[in-house]
Amino acid sequence: MPQPESPTEPIRSEFAHDPDMADLINMFVEEMPSRIQSIADCYRDQRLTELQTIAHQLKGSGAGYGFEPVSLTAAQLEASLKTHSDLESIRDEVDALIDICRRLAP
Repeated sequence: MPQPESPTEPIRSEFAHDPDMADLINMFVEEMPSRIQSIADCYRDQRLTELQTIAHQLKGSGAGYGFEPVSLTAAQLEASLKTHSDLESIRDEVDALIDICRRLAP
């Protein structure tokens, strides 16, 4: 399923039309606000190892649930954290991941 080109359009799962995935996709989307809060809290408190773990998990689960933009953005954040990029760059990537996650729709 093509993803929206506008940075404000909802992002839908590539598996949105698969009835076997519907409940799993809904659960993933419903859990996203708490994940977003965890990402923000980890960055705010500079718990960068925990933030890296969350990014790694979203990198895998995003693709698994058909949300490729989540995986790609989480992978960028994880790579920056692994290479100990400066906090300003990490902040930009945290903001990008949070923005993508807020746009998810079942």
